[in-house]
Amino acid sequence: MQITIKKEDYEAMLSHAKSVAPEEACGLIAGEDQPEGIREIKKVYMLENVDHTNEHFTIDPKDQLAAIKDMRSANLKPLGNWHSHPESPSRPSEEDKRLANDKNASYLILSLENAEDPVLNGFHVESIDGEKTVRKEELSIV
Repeated sequence: MQITIKKEDYEAMLSHAKSVAPEEACGLIAGEDQPEGIREIKKVYMLENVDHTNEHFTIDPKDQLAAIKDMRSANLKPLGNWHSHPESPSRPSEEDKRLANDKNASYLILSLENAEDPVLNGFHVESIDGEKTVRKEELSIV
């Protein structure tokens, strides 16, 4: 799967992540799956991490529902979620893998480990024979 995200959406995620650091920032992504295998992110939601910690995130269910309603009203499909790693690389932690339960979702992780050079990656996580497997998705900022 190839994912595209608009530069202004990436910059909004980065700004939000920096504004709540050292806590993890989080949110949802919405858009469309194109026939040629491209997952096009058309809207990014910046949501509150109700855990207020740098080790994991929880999205408030009311905020999540409001975002889903907004997606539906805009004829967008929920594509997955995003969160930041303020102090670690852009790859799923063991907890990220454990909590990734939607085989259709893309999981974007924005690392602020090196503040001068933030890194955004997309991942697909699914259970195969009881084991979580992680595959990096190609991500383009357009």
